[in-house]
Amino acid sequence: MSRLLAAALTVAAAAALAVGAALGIVALLDATPDQPNTPLITYEHADQER
Repeated sequence: MSRLLAAALTVAAAAALAVGAALGIVALLDATPDQPNTPLITYEHADQER
């Protein structure tokens, strides 16, 4: 019976650790600031004929 209890506690602890890690990762991803949406290349709109 003690082995079954130890196995059940191990499974419960592993599940709690996995949920905690997932929530921590989500919190870290939400904490990072959004990157600015600036283009690397800009094209000037000239009304010139080529």
